[in-house]
Amino acid sequence: MRQLYDTTKKLSGNRRKPERPVKSKEGKVTTNIEEQQNRWVEHFKELLNRPAPLNPPNIEAAWPSDKSRVAKQQDQTTSQQRH
Repeated sequence: MRQLYDTTKKLSGNRRKPERPVKSKEGKVTTNIEEQQNRWVEHFKELLNRPAPLNPPNIEAAWPSDKSRVAKQQDQTTSQQRH
């Protein structure tokens, strides 16, 4: 069975997925690889390099900030597991 697979693969050749075109900001399709890469760089720079929000959301911590309380809970759990 493996030989059949290898022979079929060898005869069919090396197939690659066709590259998808990338559109410029103006909507023009670019097929040149270098232009596409430059467009991706531009896209992610715009996406990731944004100023901080003017009114950041007030998100409370999900875990208790009192480490001594957490340590006590861990000690209790550990002692319960031993007995």
